[in-house]
Amino acid sequence: MGQVKYGDVVKEVKINIDRTNNPYEYYVAGDHMDSEDLTIRRKGSFATDDVGPAFTRLFKPGQILYGSRRTYLKKVAVADFEGICSNTTFVLETKDESILRQRLLPFIMLTDDFTKWSISKSKGSTNPYILFSDLANYVFELPDIARQDELVELLWQAYETKESYKKMIQATDEMVKSQFIEKIGDTRTNPKGWDVYTLKELVVPSCPISYGIVQPGDDIEEGGVPIVRPVDLDETHRVTAKGLKRTTKEISDAYKRTILEGNELLLCVRGTTGLVGLATDELKGCNVTRGITPLSFNEKADRVFMLCTFLSDGIQEFISDNTIGSALRGINMAVIREMKIPTPPVHVQKSFADLYIQADKSKFELKQAIEKIDKVMRALMQ
Repeated sequence: MGQVKYGDVVKEVKINIDRTNNPYEYYVAGDHMDSEDLTIRRKGSFATDDVGPAFTRLFKPGQILYGSRRTYLKKVAVADFEGICSNTTFVLETKDESILRQRLLPFIMLTDDFTKWSISKSKGSTNPYILFSDLANYVFELPDIARQDELVELLWQAYETKESYKKMIQATDEMVKSQFIEKIGDTRTNPKGWDVYTLKELVVPSCPISYGIVQPGDDIEEGGVPIVRPVDLDETHRVTAKGLKRTTKEISDAYKRTILEGNELLLCVRGTTGLVGLATDELKGCNVTRGITPLSFNEKADRVFMLCTFLSDGIQEFISDNTIGSALRGINMAVIREMKIPTPPVHVQKSFADLYIQADKSKFELKQAIEKIDKVMRALMQ
């Protein structure tokens, strides 16, 4: 068909309800939508939640919800139920199905070009937002209907395959967690009666369980010493040197006790406390910031098993309960050092660690498959 303006083929649907006589049970807020995820996985209830007055916009199944604030987050979702959203969430649909297929619209809105346009036209700095009138001027290449139908088929098949892989990853995590409870037990109650050690008794003498660099200074583009920050810990629980910021050797040398050997468990102790990751060999010689404490274990503890232990509900609950502060939350090192850890014999630990490693390998392969699907989907929309 050639190039078209977004506003010529897409309309914003503005149907407002009277909140004093609201027949709808559910609402969707911005934090109910995930970045680059077309599925609405969470929703709120008017019956139980204190819902602000801005939630008056009706949406119906099949319509597209688009978060108009901080559009770099790419919050685009397809409604699969009837409900209410706020006036900062656009409710969108195609003007004419014979010109633009509704089921192709969300993929158009996830393209890099659409996001760049949306970001460039956003107003404000702290919480940037875009108006529909600005989105309406976005120009893009619209295929003919036959090609649109082909794309819809291919893209939704790819998306559904990706969803199945995500469910397999989630099922793998649940399996590991259930196996931990079955084989090791709840770390809060220690039902199997394992020996209990404080954390300081499980680390090597050279590991003081301490904070890292307090003021790492500005990032050094070349040279310097890579440093691990809390933001570098993620759901993979693997920490590599890729993308790490750097500090000067002089600053790093002032904190020699936290220079890494590359075999540590890294624990977040400020901000989102309880995050953990395993340092890889390539981190040897790197350092950590104030928000991370490196743990090097002695012969009583296997580090992969300790990762699983720190991920357990009991240890996470302990860390959460002992995290203090308001503006910048953290946990005291004295509390960390005295934390009690049920510790099975090493052969039991290693057996469970092998199970975790195999599960982690499977998850890694699934994530690689998801990345390949994402590349194919992006290529289809170019």
